[in-house]
Amino acid sequence: MPPSRAHIAGIGFWADGLPAWPDAYAYARGEGPLSAAPAAPAALRLPPNERRRVPPTVAVALQVADAACRMAGSDPRELPVVFASALGDMALVDAVCSTLAAQPAALSPIRFHNSVHNAAAGYWAIATGCRRAATALCAGRATFCEALLEAYGQLACGEPRVLVVAYDGPGAGPLAAVAPSEGLLGAALVLSAQPDGPLMTMNVAPAQDVSGTGRLARRYAANAAAPMLPLFDAIACELPFARLAAGAHYALRIGLPG
Repeated sequence: MPPSRAHIAGIGFWADGLPAWPDAYAYARGEGPLSAAPAAPAALRLPPNERRRVPPTVAVALQVADAACRMAGSDPRELPVVFASALGDMALVDAVCSTLAAQPAALSPIRFHNSVHNAAAGYWAIATGCRRAATALCAGRATFCEALLEAYGQLACGEPRVLVVAYDGPGAGPLAAVAPSEGLLGAALVLSAQPDGPLMTMNVAPAQDVSGTGRLARRYAANAAAPMLPLFDAIACELPFARLAAGAHYALRIGLPG
């Protein structure tokens, strides 16, 4: 079984109007306004050729991952990483499917390799030189919880720290009707087995209301990664716990002892 606790050594965050965790922290507490932000982060860690090709969803994932590592004082090359996205890059998937349906020979190899679900893991390895294990997963509304479970499992197996990165972008094409999502949103945590930051405990509980009433959860509710936001609202507002969607019949109760 995964351990029931870990410590939050680092946090990264990016959303439209809140391009860093300090901005999101202040906004969640009602102490800061939204700020001007580019359409997507610049992915400055990547070499210029890759930077020009990187899709916005991957750019967000790299931005928050890098920010969490810097806050934790961790070398990104030394951390196993779990990338979690409920939908992947739907705009690219829609473009690939539309091209295959209309003119298959015109399909761009770059669009195809950017559309796969582990694209962020590949770009992260290029950007940082990391050769540690990288996991890419999705599980609908439970995606972020599954990423936490995977990270806890790795901590239980002896990893001192694990990086968790969650992100999603806007829906596109016919798929958006059944899997809607709006805007770009990403967040990351460096979780530690040692007391390197605030303690976070985890318990599986019967399904309860997990919609979240905090300012972050309400503002970005339309994004597919929104189920993670009650945790970040709770961290910012120093609440004792948060409930996250963990599947049809369960919730994850995240305790944040003061």
